[in-house]
Amino acid sequence: QVQLVESGGGLVQAGGSLRLSCAASRYIFNFATMGWYRQAPGKQRELAATITSSGSTNYGDSVKGRFTISRDNAKNTVYLQMNSLKPEDTAVYYCNARYSVVNSWGQGTQVTVSS
Repeated sequence: QVQLVESGGGLVQAGGSLRLSCAASRYIFNFATMGWYRQAPGKQRELAATITSSGSTNYGDSVKGRFTISRDNAKNTVYLQMNSLKPEDTAVYYCNARYSVVNSWGQGTQVTVSS
């Protein structure tokens, strides 16, 4: 498995921005599809964004146009830039790495958006 360490969560007012980072522990990062998922209290975990090893991206409908996922293979790190944040973006955000039989999750980072 791949160890994933998220950072960058916190409290922000509606309309503000945050950038999440996820550092991966192994070389397979360069080959893995990396993703950010989120889970709000009482709700199922949902897709925020994914990015393949070649840089193709996919976004959940609720974040399209506001969030941007990117990766730096030299640093084994994936980012999620979150702009125009809304109270409904409040959730624990989890980093994910998928490659072959590997499907690893980070411990999550809390994002709270106040109205």
